[in-house]
Amino acid sequence: MKQGIILAIASSFIFSTMNVFVKAASEEIPVTEIVFFRSVIGALIIYFFMKRDKIPFSKKGIPLLVLRGALGALYLLAYFFTIAHMPLGDASILAHLSPFFAILLSSYFLKERMSKEMFMIFPLFILGAVLLIDPFRFDSYTVYALVGFLSAFLAACAATSIRFLSAAHHKYEIVFYFLAAGTIVAVPLMWNEFVLPSLIGWFYLICIGVVSLIGQIVLTSAFTHENIIVVEVVRYIGIFFNIMWGFVIWGETTSFLSVVGGAIIIAASIISSKQKNTVDTLKRQVN
Repeated sequence: MKQGIILAIASSFIFSTMNVFVKAASEEIPVTEIVFFRSVIGALIIYFFMKRDKIPFSKKGIPLLVLRGALGALYLLAYFFTIAHMPLGDASILAHLSPFFAILLSSYFLKERMSKEMFMIFPLFILGAVLLIDPFRFDSYTVYALVGFLSAFLAACAATSIRFLSAAHHKYEIVFYFLAAGTIVAVPLMWNEFVLPSLIGWFYLICIGVVSLIGQIVLTSAFTHENIIVVEVVRYIGIFFNIMWGFVIWGETTSFLSVVGGAIIIAASIISSKQKNTVDTLKRQVN
């Protein structure tokens, strides 16, 4: 498999694991507090990595780094809120609407286009996603669903900024700004609803911070190796992972069509990984 595709699939699985901890933690801890600890734990760890590897903070491109951080922080708030109030599978389905926004944003801002091979495979991902959604069973068309829709748009904005920034900034620095922004944004929001976590709550929070950081590094690496559209489309496999966890842990039932949809997405991911490398136009534009 191509490295970018492998990294995209790996990040989807890692983030699905993080979602399990988020949903479990949300039963006793407010979402804004989860975002805070997720961000501050990750920021401290990534700062240590930067010092260890002697990676300096850039003096150029800071506004865009801050913008990426802010977009990521807002996405995190919206997505965690959705996970806390909806079945894990439904929340994941809404979040994975981001490829549609990513296609529009990357085409306009990055001048990236889907390769001919990927364009032919794309309908398989759409078919798989539709089967996974199983709209006749989707029972969460509420205000929470609207927040989930917003999280998808913010995720696409963040992904587009990552792809652009990766041409001139180290992945650790990009992740650090994201986590630092999440910490700053969460502090005033959680101020009046802070809850002292129980022992199991602290365990969930630490797991969220560590696992999400690993996932963020892997995802950022995927964007540095592959076209943003390809990465976002392949990440549809995350829907399957989340539905699986929802069924195994919370008994959130799934249908035969959803299983078929997951199988189609996995097959499409494997097929796409064997295609020729996507032409990377971004670095030529920046350089």
